[in-house]
Amino acid sequence: MRHRITRVLWAALLGLALLVPTGAHCALQSKTIEYTLDGTTMKGYLAWDDSIQGKRPGILVVHEFWGLNEYVKHRADMLAQLGYVAFAADMYGNAQVTTHANEASAWMKQVTDHIDVWKARAMAGLNVLRAQPQVDPDRLAAIGYCFGGATVMQLAYTGVPIRGVASFHGSLPPVPANLPPGSIRAKVLAATGAADKLVPPERVMAFQKGLEDVQATWEFVTYSGAKHAFTNPDADKLGMPELGYNARADKHSWILLQNFLTEIFAQ
Repeated sequence: MRHRITRVLWAALLGLALLVPTGAHCALQSKTIEYTLDGTTMKGYLAWDDSIQGKRPGILVVHEFWGLNEYVKHRADMLAQLGYVAFAADMYGNAQVTTHANEASAWMKQVTDHIDVWKARAMAGLNVLRAQPQVDPDRLAAIGYCFGGATVMQLAYTGVPIRGVASFHGSLPPVPANLPPGSIRAKVLAATGAADKLVPPERVMAFQKGLEDVQATWEFVTYSGAKHAFTNPDADKLGMPELGYNARADKHSWILLQNFLTEIFAQ
C-alpha cells in the first residue's frame, strides 16, 4: 500500500500511540563509539536508556552538513528518552564539526561526489548500531536532517532491510533510474518546507514520482512557511538566509516521526 500525505491533520497524528511511554525512571546513557572504514576513523554518538531491559528498536541518526554537532546528539538523546537506542553516525570522520558554510559544503561534497563512499559510510553507521547489545537487529530505522535526510534516502535505495527511513528538510535525491519495482524495502517518510529554496518543487515532484515508480511505501509532508533546516532551533544564527527555524513544523514533524516509528516497529 502506498501513501501520500501533503497536509496531515493533527487528529490523525495524535490518535496513534507512542512506542514507549516516558517516565520518571529514565536513565539516559551516552558514549562515543569509534569505528573505521577504508582507513578513516569515525566517532559516532550512542544514546540509550539503561533502565529498559532487553533488546529494543535501534535508530540511526544522520547529521546536517555541519557535522556531528550537539544538535544531532540532542536528537539522539530524545529518541533514547522514548525508549529507542539511537546512534548518531559520523559521516565525515573524526567527528568534524563546523559553523562555516563553505567548510561544511566542502566536507559534504567529498562524500556526495562519490556515491559508493556515501552509501558505505551510511551502512557502516548502521552496522555499528545493529551490533549494540541493546538493539534488536530486526527492528532498525534511520532518520536524517538536511544532508542526513539525503543520506538516509541513499541508504534506502540500497535495498537494505530496515523498517523505515525519515528525511527532514533533506535534499531529496532522486531514486536511481535503474532501480526495479519493490527494491526499496524501507517505508519512507519525508518532510519539507514550502518555503525551502534549496529544494525546488521540481525536485519534490521528481522524488515523489521516483518512489511511486518503484512502488515504495511513502509519506510526504509539506509545511507552509517553513524554510530549510526548519527543525534546528539555531538555524537562524548560522548566517545563511535560506535557513530558518519553524517551531510549528518542528513540533509537528517530531510527533509525525514518533507515530511513524510506532507503526513500522509494530509490524
